[in-house]
Amino acid sequence: MSNTLIPISFEFYPPHTIEGVDKLTAARQRLATAKPDFFSVTFGAGGSTQDRTLETIRQIHAEGYNATPHLSCVGSTRDNIRSLLFTYKEMGIKRIVALRGDLPSGMGSIGEFQYANELVSFIRSQTGEHFHIEVAAYPEFHPQAKSARDDMLNFKRKMNAGANSAITQFFYNADAYFRFVEESHRLGVTAPIVPGIMPILRYSQLARFSDNCGAEIPRWLRKTMEGYGDDVDAIHNFGLDVVTQLCEKLIAGGAPGLHFYTLNQANASLEILKRLGYR
Repeated sequence: MSNTLIPISFEFYPPHTIEGVDKLTAARQRLATAKPDFFSVTFGAGGSTQDRTLETIRQIHAEGYNATPHLSCVGSTRDNIRSLLFTYKEMGIKRIVALRGDLPSGMGSIGEFQYANELVSFIRSQTGEHFHIEVAAYPEFHPQAKSARDDMLNFKRKMNAGANSAITQFFYNADAYFRFVEESHRLGVTAPIVPGIMPILRYSQLARFSDNCGAEIPRWLRKTMEGYGDDVDAIHNFGLDVVTQLCEKLIAGGAPGLHFYTLNQANASLEILKRLGYR
């Protein structure tokens, strides 16, 4: 258990159904007891959940919490992004996560913005310093990067475009995170880089996410979970131990915060935080 409590935040995806909205509301109320800095809401591939993202942000903001919408380049136009920016500004939203985003299958064009640094520059040109802008970081490198060096330079471009801080893709190797931070410092990037934390709920789900986004599941972790077969409770308890120990290493090493990918659930994140000493 750590005696140092660092800032935390939680990420949701916009619910698809009324039942999903109710479940997320209940999960959010429980997660709010951990006093997070903010709740973020994803944008969907190609901006496919734009309306539901906006509605979920409205709900979170109306409940009195700091709401942070995601914006992505893919499928977006300058007019569309400008409209969303001023909507969020009028609502009193103060933080945005700016991403390139994933190109959905069948979509031929990425949109008017090619890269996240262009989106960050546009946000700054339209709204000045109103928003705290978060961008993505990839400790194990973006799956589409030509090389590790290219990925680091892309990250530097995003930060130089006006980003305030970064949130990483999830990972289970703390050394990868610390190496990424060290390399960023060598390139002159000193802004906070917050590790993204993915609680382990089910092995098949984690393997699918990992394959889709390029995050590595270490061989020892993959083999151990495979060995549990269909024993859901064993995987759950093992996952709690693994992620808690990861967070302890990150906190001890000076991570500026923890950002939890909740999958719209509360139990695993709250149990990990409890083990870390959060109330």
